[in-house]
Parts: sequence; structure tokens; C-alpha cells
Amino acid sequence: MKVLIVVGTRPNFIKVTRFKKVARSFDNLNIEIVHTGQHYDHKMANVFFEQFGLKPDHFLNLKGTSASAQMANMISGLSEKVATLKPDYVLVPGDVNSTLAGALVANREKVRLGHLESGLRSFDRGMPEEVNRILVDQMADDYFVTEDSGIQNLRKEGLSDKSDTTTASLVGNTMIDTLVEFDDAINSSNILAQHHLKEGQYALMTMHRPATVDNVVGLQFLLDLLHKVSVQQQVVLPMHPRTRARIESFGLKSAFDALKNVLILEPLDYFAFQRLILGAKVILTDSGGIQEESTFRQVPCITLRPNTERPVTCELGTNQLVGLDQEAIIHALEHPKSGVIPPFWDGKSTERVLNQIVSL
Repeated sequence: MKVLIVVGTRPNFIKVTRFKKVARSFDNLNIEIVHTGQHYDHKMANVFFEQFGLKPDHFLNLKGTSASAQMANMISGLSEKVATLKPDYVLVPGDVNSTLAGALVANREKVRLGHLESGLRSFDRGMPEEVNRILVDQMADDYFVTEDSGIQNLRKEGLSDKSDTTTASLVGNTMIDTLVEFDDAINSSNILAQHHLKEGQYALMTMHRPATVDNVVGLQFLLDLLHKVSVQQQVVLPMHPRTRARIESFGLKSAFDALKNVLILEPLDYFAFQRLILGAKVILTDSGGIQEESTFRQVPCITLRPNTERPVTCELGTNQLVGLDQEAIIHALEHPKSGVIPPFWDGKSTERVLNQIVSL
């Protein structure tokens, strides 16, 4: 059986690190990975593959400056790969444009399609990722779900039993598999010593969502918040290229550079960033994956969004959803949330996914 996994961004890479290794324990199971090129910067992509020892089998030469042009080229390139490789199964992780492109090609080429991390919903169709999730789940044959809300959402939408051959399985979170697999390497990172950071004595912040950083109001809010938080504790801010570009385009670079007690870093490799999560006193973020990673690490997380597609991180985990409300953020900082690790977030989700696939 040949399984083709389609990846394109850092969150995708982190979700598929163990598939080839685990596949070796199955007879006649061949995993091939195609990288669409959606994230092509060395710091944003290649360094992750180097750390994981995971080199994609196929790369697309992605062209186009707009999202629509890139999507068209991804679909064209993936169609050629599927026609040549003739996979028995296509697996798409997450909710990015590469995920949608892979799903569309599998659907058109009549190849059975599995969606890794399916059923998650923010109920905010202003987020491109939400639209991608919905469309991919409409086309998928098999749903691999990270938390119970995903199963409930699929049922409400009539997808989990849309045909006699459809499957929906609560398998856990393959992103956590990567944390478990590389825990020693994460702990060995010297990022704290390199920047003279003390364990449990800094706030880690990440901000990159378009709704937050693509407008001057959101960036000014971020600037004001950094002023407020950094009075109480050191803040570490690995800056996403998108955020940096927007800060410069809105003429706010000098204001950010002048911040006191705020350490602004370039994008970090996976091990270094996970070590920062592990050592943080608290995390402030608008990311989806960090909500899950902080819940697994039992580090308090404050999510600066009005919604989350990962409600288990709030219901069971360490996450508090506060939006862009400075008063609510300060309250959350003063009252950190404890939690527990959700079911099946145990480092064995990849095994559950592949067991399901080979049984079809």
C-alpha cells in the first residue's frame, strides 16, 4: 500500500515526523511525502526537516505571488505527482492551503483521502484556515480527530457517517508525538543559556495571525501590551516574518526596537522554540498549535483570539481564551490556569492513524 502525505508549512511538518518510522513496522506499507513549497524559507522549513531527519521524497517548484496563484500551481503540481506515483491513499494534515490542494487533487483523481486533525472548528469563516478545514472535511473519506469536539462537529455536519465506507476516529494528536519523540533534543537545546534566560521567569509571546498583525490597530495593541507585560517580567518574542514585515510597513519598527525588557528573536528552529515553551512562566499567543503544545507541557497559555478551534485546551488544558482585551489578558496573567493532558495525547497517535489506514 502506498500512502502519499502532502505537507507545505511548519505545522504540517511537525504533525508527520513519525509516519515513515512507524510505517516500517507494517508489511507492505510505503510512505512518501510531497512538499508543496508553501513555506520555502530555510528558517521556516528546511531546518525543521534537518532536525527531524525527515527529507520529503518530492518537492514542488511553487510559483506565484498571490495565494490564488500558489494554490493553482500546487493543484497542478500535485495532480502530476499523483498521476505519476499512483498512491492508494492520500493523507493531508491540518488546515493550510497545501492541505486543501492535496484534498482537491485526491478527490478529483478518485484516491481515498484521510484528513489528519479533522473536525476542528473555530466557527469563524473570516479565517482562511476555517474555510480550508470545512472544505477538506467535505471531501475526506477518513477523519483522524485530535479531540472530542472534532467528532461532535463532524456528526453535526453529517460527515462522520456520510457513506458506508466513511470512518471517523479519535486518534489523538500527532503533534504531541513529535514532542515525545524529540524530548531529549528539546531539553538539550541551549537557547535559555544563549540568551541568559532563567527557567520559569519569562513570558513567551508569538503573534502572526492576519487579523492581529495586518492592521495598525492590532500592532499598536501588541505594542501597548508588550509595554505593560514587560514591566512585570521579561518577554521573549520570536518574531514571525509576517509580523516583522507588517511592523516595518506601518512604520512601527523603531517603537518595537525601543521596548525594554523584551527580547525579540528571529524565527527559531523547532528544538529551540520548544525549549522556550518548556521553560516559560506563561505564554501569550494567537497560534493554534501552541495552545496544544502548552497544554501538553502544562504551561499556562493565554490566547489573544476571540475563538479557538481547539476547545479542549480550554476545557481540560492550560489555555485561557481572552481576545484582544488588555484587562482580560492582565487578569489571566495574574490568575494562570492549570489543566490536564487530553485523552490520547500520549505520543502514539501516529500508530493509531496507520493502523486505521491499513485496516481499510
